[in-house]
Amino acid sequence: MTAHDTSAPSPAPVADTRPVIRSHHGDDVEDRYEWFRAKDEAAVIAHLEAENAYTGQRTAHLEGLRERIFDEIKGRILETDLSVPTRRGDWWYYGRTVEGKQYGIQCRAPLASPDDWTPPELSPDAPVPGEQILLDSNIEAEGHEFFSLGSFEVSNDGTLMLYGVDTAGDERYTVRVRDLVTDVQLADEIPGTFAGATFSPDGRFIVYTTVDDAWRPDTVWLHELGTPVDDDAKLFHEPDEKFWVGAGFTRSDHYLVIGLGSSITSEEWLLDASDLRGEPRVVWPRAEGVEYDSEHAVVDGEDVLFILHNDGALDFELVRVSASDPSGAREVVIPHRPGERLLGVSTFRDWGVVGYRRSGLARLGLLDYATGGVSEIEFGEPLYSVGTGGNPEWAPPLLRLGYGSFVTPGTVYDLDVATRELHLRKRQPVLGGYEPGDYAQARVWATAQDGARIPISLVWKRSFGDAGVAARPLHLYGYGSYEHSIEPGFSVPRLSELDRGVVFAVAHVRGGGEMGRQWYEDGKLLNKRNTFTDFVDCALHLIDDGFTTADRLVAEGGSAGGLLMGAVANLAPELFAGILADVPFVDALTTILDPSLPLTVIEWDEWGDPLHNPDVYAYMKSYSPYENVRTDASYPRILAVTSLNDTRVLYVEPAKWVARLREVGADALLKCEMVAGHGGVSGRYNAWRERAFELAWVLDVLGLADA
Repeated sequence: MTAHDTSAPSPAPVADTRPVIRSHHGDDVEDRYEWFRAKDEAAVIAHLEAENAYTGQRTAHLEGLRERIFDEIKGRILETDLSVPTRRGDWWYYGRTVEGKQYGIQCRAPLASPDDWTPPELSPDAPVPGEQILLDSNIEAEGHEFFSLGSFEVSNDGTLMLYGVDTAGDERYTVRVRDLVTDVQLADEIPGTFAGATFSPDGRFIVYTTVDDAWRPDTVWLHELGTPVDDDAKLFHEPDEKFWVGAGFTRSDHYLVIGLGSSITSEEWLLDASDLRGEPRVVWPRAEGVEYDSEHAVVDGEDVLFILHNDGALDFELVRVSASDPSGAREVVIPHRPGERLLGVSTFRDWGVVGYRRSGLARLGLLDYATGGVSEIEFGEPLYSVGTGGNPEWAPPLLRLGYGSFVTPGTVYDLDVATRELHLRKRQPVLGGYEPGDYAQARVWATAQDGARIPISLVWKRSFGDAGVAARPLHLYGYGSYEHSIEPGFSVPRLSELDRGVVFAVAHVRGGGEMGRQWYEDGKLLNKRNTFTDFVDCALHLIDDGFTTADRLVAEGGSAGGLLMGAVANLAPELFAGILADVPFVDALTTILDPSLPLTVIEWDEWGDPLHNPDVYAYMKSYSPYENVRTDASYPRILAVTSLNDTRVLYVEPAKWVARLREVGADALLKCEMVAGHGGVSGRYNAWRERAFELAWVLDVLGLADA
């Protein structure tokens, strides 16, 4: 308890223990809380509600701080705003947000002329000539506690719109279709789809994907508008439980690409967009451990595929092949360069864009089809994130970019490809007098136990002094799985920490992709413990170099980063004052042992297969947080946040973990959203309140509840 508590709380919920024995590879494990998995059992719901009530009571003293943080977030955001329009066909497409409304509104307005490539400057206070509201998600969400839009697309001719809606949080979307000329809802309705449904180029068909019982997208379907869903054609089915399936049309509209991927292997199939009922043909037959991704282009009158692959090239290389014979001769466009990870290629009619990572930062370069040369797009900040987005047209003169950093709010640029000039279209407005110069960002390097150098990115407010000069409260974030990189991006809610003197830092630990493919390989499978020890070494570096002290350090991670949080809590509880774990994967071994659970089989490439391999079983058992709660440790304060309808990391994992932590005397709280999914609550105001709740807890742990 803290000094802010005004009354003694009721005792923490004590769950019944119903021991079951889990037996694998000659090892018998008693699990007293596995019964929490019975989601429909009244006792489980009652226990979760009791946990929520207890957490509410334990954090009641923070209600005023939560409201202040929520007001700060809300007060910094221009609630009524418009996005930068994107050109597609004869229209400019953009989104609106309106003060007081939870969800966005999708709109469009006609082009001024066919040569109009400069997006109109829109103002929230002025009407947009010819504006057409396509979809108001606030209306669609009426009567639902949860709402998520998983598909949204307008046909190429601009006459039809499809959208996919989830009102439960389980990521199953119902696709509906609207005639934009008559504003009439069509009879076509496709339930149970995965996200990402799309129109065929001629607008006659919808291509969509469905999932199996383990939530794996496994089947691609073709729906002809105006026909019964029961008559939909199965375009592709993948029986191997390790592979996810997706589908989409090339920017040229020439092919439908059906893509399959596990964590280590991929395969693509092509269908001519003019003959979607034909037989798909494979680009390259799958080979274990080989990943690739293809993009269609026309070079010197020939249909070609640019293929990014790692066949004999750890950090990938880019080759060009004939689209009619993709398994034939390969022309190397960008050779493999160890340590410079090629991330992707996007092709347009006259040029391409290559994404790559060097020295821990994502970068972009323009690809000249004639020479194969890449000219990098330069930015001036030492830390930043950049990517392409909103580029649906096949032959644009401009390239839309999204840019930001820890101190630069989200920025939209259009790059004039001919002149290389960047045109600033919009920078995210931050109200209340935000000045980027009031904040500083930097990168430092920690040394891991085995000598690896781990980058740490930091941001702080200058008025409190430079980070590292004197010990400061510090919030350390980590992830470290799936080759996912945590980019140095801007966050409005984070300002509520920085303005109270907190230094925010990201530990770019192994298992992520920040330093190339080897960085990922060194933090997965039987190297997974590197992820956890790297984070500990980053914390030690920040303490030893005077950035912070253990009693002023809070750690945070979510999902696989929640596994990281659980692991470091067991490894080095003395280094942290608090640990915030969002939708945490803390009962990893139990989950990965059960192939009937969502995602398990496909995850074996990431974590290993403990069901069939005793060495993997023993290794995962050695670090899985629930398995390794210590009786001899003094744990920091812990807050675990989860959602009842999460299909990726089930609520049962943090619920079991908190119950086990309580057995050893840990001060652990559980907050379970009863109507939400893996991404938490829906609606922007709800999301701001959720983050305000978490940040208030973090500030309380850091002794800044009154700041």
